Amino acid sequence: MKVLVTGAAGFIGSALSIRLLDRGYKILGIDNHNDYYNPELKEARLARHINHENYTHIRMDIQDGKSVEELFNEHQFDGVVNLAAQAGVRYSIENPLAYINTNMVGFGHILEGCRHNNVGHLVYASSSSVYGSNTKMPFSVHDNVDHPLSLYAASKKANELMAHTYSHLYDLPTTGLRFFTVYGPWGRPDMALFTFTKAMLAGEKIKVFNYGNHQRDFTYIDDIVEGIVRVLDKPAVLNLKWNGDKPDLSSSSAPWRIYNIGSNSPVKLLDYIDALEKSLGIEAEKELLPLQPGDVPDTFADVDDLIRDFDYKPSMPIKKGVNNFTKWFKKYYNY
Repeated sequence: MKVLVTGAAGFIGSALSIRLLDRGYKILGIDNHNDYYNPELKEARLARHINHENYTHIRMDIQDGKSVEELFNEHQFDGVVNLAAQAGVRYSIENPLAYINTNMVGFGHILEGCRHNNVGHLVYASSSSVYGSNTKMPFSVHDNVDHPLSLYAASKKANELMAHTYSHLYDLPTTGLRFFTVYGPWGRPDMALFTFTKAMLAGEKIKVFNYGNHQRDFTYIDDIVEGIVRVLDKPAVLNLKWNGDKPDLSSSSAPWRIYNIGSNSPVKLLDYIDALEKSLGIEAEKELLPLQPGDVPDTFADVDDLIRDFDYKPSMPIKKGVNNFTKWFKKYYNY
């Protein structure tokens, strides 16, 4: 099976590439290697698999429609996993156009490539951020998500709608995965676990927003990858029971599906910090701050559909996952 992985030097994209290579797939990875965070980390992730005999890497931006078109025409992929995106809720408040250009225009180029080259299944990253102002817990794929709190969230919701259009008009199987706060080794430096660990090891205060009252459905990287692999292997199909009078929001009369991938076990931010303190053997000095613009106070994933359709639920305990991260962090940064 030949698979295109976009964002292949990213946190999830690199881990997924390794897993698919282990399964014997041929992988073509693309990434623009931008400097949203230190590109050296992307190069280090990539170094783990770039020399594999079944891996090919191209430095390319999905905003470049002509290059994306040529890529699809040349390689004829069986499946596509789109993980390329401008990440970060807070960054989207200061730099909204970056999200429109990459997350929407770039995604449009991926959809067009799939449409014109008979791709068997497009799997793409959505986000728990789409739940926005929703307060009913746990967050369900059957709930309305029309009140995003950031342009990042809005761009991910737009991806789901764009994908539905292509599924409906061109019979392209598409599956959107709403990831819930992914963490683990090789993670993004702008994420809380990374910034907390760095500050604590340097003897600095950690900034704790919403006065530590957040709850997050932290989901370990290996659990996310396992979910993607299972979904990729089972292309979306139409829902024969779908009814336009009472439309289900997670499926369609077209081959289009949406799933949450989360641990289904929310953790209070202060308990997350406690697990980190125990792992590092350091007590954090906390600077308690108000809720940041664009942030969702709590997340909690309903994964019943994931269990039903793929017999799968993330399972990494938070203490073990945090410990795996700190071991990697100290080794990578020579602490």
